Amino acid sequence: MAGSLPLTAGLYLVATPIGSARDITLRALDVLRMADVIAAEDTRTARKLMEIHGVPLNGRRLVAFHDHSGDGTVAHLVAQVQDGKSVAYVSEAGTPLVADPGYELSQGMIAAGLPVTAAPGASAVLTALTIGGLPTDRFLFNGFLPSAHAARQTELAGLRDVPATLVFYESPKRLADCLVDMMAVFGPNRRAAICRELTKKFEEVRRGSLSELAAYYGENDVRGEVVVLVDRAGAQETGVADVEGALREAMQTMRIKDAATLVAGALNLPRREVYQIALSMAQADD
Repeated sequence: MAGSLPLTAGLYLVATPIGSARDITLRALDVLRMADVIAAEDTRTARKLMEIHGVPLNGRRLVAFHDHSGDGTVAHLVAQVQDGKSVAYVSEAGTPLVADPGYELSQGMIAAGLPVTAAPGASAVLTALTIGGLPTDRFLFNGFLPSAHAARQTELAGLRDVPATLVFYESPKRLADCLVDMMAVFGPNRRAAICRELTKKFEEVRRGSLSELAAYYGENDVRGEVVVLVDRAGAQETGVADVEGALREAMQTMRIKDAATLVAGALNLPRREVYQIALSMAQADD
């Protein structure tokens, strides 16, 4: 789609670097170079990025589109695509729509029956998961938590037993208080990782239990963009009796193999281990 040929009409959601300017794809540069219209969450950041990579505007105007843009801006950009133009949209950093603006714009295009595609690339969520040291086979991105203490604890309570690594964005000013609330809701021993300033000069990853991290950040100031990872609901806290109880209930309506698969997934345990327990239970019943 992108390359030497002109872009076809449609909305192109373009991921941009979260730190190092070199973390942009060749396809993203192609789209920015050839799009008829460029919309950006922050036009100054977009202009600087294009200058770094030698992508000229050639008379094109940068259109601002952010959380405070009204329906008129969406309608304007939709009309541009309806007129046969290609529109590239970039958020300030990272992937549009992922805790960044762009949803209303994409929905407006979809509602009008217009093409929406992506030039994928940098994302703080995936970067943090990659280097955080916690399981990545299943995760839940929850964006920013409420800033108020009570509301934050309420939202965390709803996530306490989710069998997936939890991913949050957090303000450095609220990080210490956030970790204290996480420790209270999830327990002090739940593993976590704080990923800060990803891909930038002062990139830092600090791993430990929630109690250890809460103590550290309670005494140390932090700056920059922060991603918080929290381990899934503790499989290590599941006893044999819990596994056997879940298996006994599942085996009433399922084959041993299927029951083991279901329980292993629900309790975040190795399937082979659960299957052996199920076999032992079946033999004992015989």
